[in-house]
Amino acid sequence: MTGMFTEPEERVALREAVAKLAGKYGHDFVAKQAREGGKMTEMWLEMGRSGFLGVNLPEEYGGGGGGMADLAAVLEEAAAAGAPLLMMVVSPAICGSIIARCGTPAQKQRWLPGIADGTLLMAFGITEADAGSNSHQITTTATRDGDGWVLRGQKTFISGVDEAQSVLIVSRTEDAKTGKLKPALFVVPTDAPGFTKQVIPMAWQAPEKQFTLFLDDVRVPADALVGDPESADGGLWQLFAGLNPERIMGGALSCGMARYALDKAVEYATTRAVWKEQPIGAHQGIAHPLAKVKIELEQARLLWQKAAALYDAGDDFTAGEYANMAKYAGGEVACNATDVAVHTHGGNGLTVEYGLANQLVAARLGRIAPVSREMILNFVAMHSLGLPKSY
Repeated sequence: MTGMFTEPEERVALREAVAKLAGKYGHDFVAKQAREGGKMTEMWLEMGRSGFLGVNLPEEYGGGGGGMADLAAVLEEAAAAGAPLLMMVVSPAICGSIIARCGTPAQKQRWLPGIADGTLLMAFGITEADAGSNSHQITTTATRDGDGWVLRGQKTFISGVDEAQSVLIVSRTEDAKTGKLKPALFVVPTDAPGFTKQVIPMAWQAPEKQFTLFLDDVRVPADALVGDPESADGGLWQLFAGLNPERIMGGALSCGMARYALDKAVEYATTRAVWKEQPIGAHQGIAHPLAKVKIELEQARLLWQKAAALYDAGDDFTAGEYANMAKYAGGEVACNATDVAVHTHGGNGLTVEYGLANQLVAARLGRIAPVSREMILNFVAMHSLGLPKSY
């Protein structure tokens, strides 16, 4: 029974190695980069050289041959060290997984080695202003033109486009038999004619920026299309090959952020003394909220680990159920942990010095993106509980 609830020795060693590397950078490095308009490139490339970014990708294409559980562990440890890498959710997890599972051998050889070692960063473009969480309402279209395709549309809240060499764009193509639109995914270079971006000012400071994208008659070759456009589902399964990893990684990222906040709070509560000589952590008003967060954190970690195990075993449907729950639980505990950590620090919790105030906003992202917690509750009510569809 013990083996069901403990990670393999290899993953434990992986966590230790990542924690050591990420600890060299930590919160102060990230805050400096965000404040000065810098990027996480130095850490990103070192993570890639160490084999951490591509741990989930096939060995024949430069990866580590592991699974999503390994990659999520890498991200959790980086976040717990105060140096979360948001683009890990996007480049190796979403884009890497889709290409590894759905791409042609030529596409895998072209893109996966660079994604694995960090020299190629691929963003992911699905969200649209009028579609929200409803991917069926995506209006970006791809039209055949000779031996290539022409893309038209807009995307919003797309992470890291200024750092990426290409973006995996989710669009819709017309089915030749039915005339209906169906999903299709294209790798679009960020320097393609007609491709422009506009930064979205965000309230929290982070090295990774958010963008609105404009695709005005962007022409791409035939081999930019990932997957088979004539398949029965038209590319829907290719899309979901990336969305489950997105949710698993989101849960792991949030858990890492929660660990960072909890560690800071416990350290402060252990050393800060106000009344007599007792540290404030001796008082139940401080200790109990921290203990509650610890319990919530362990619950959330078990959920993402189960979701990742199911995904790695090839059980996509059940993995989707648990990936959604893991993302929900991670978002909740990241917010709760950061709030409790700030409260534990009192006024110090809102200072720049203690490095928690900015995370109050950043942690909130886990409740919103890549899908809102309300839509996850809809999913669980309908698919896990069998209740009538409510939306």
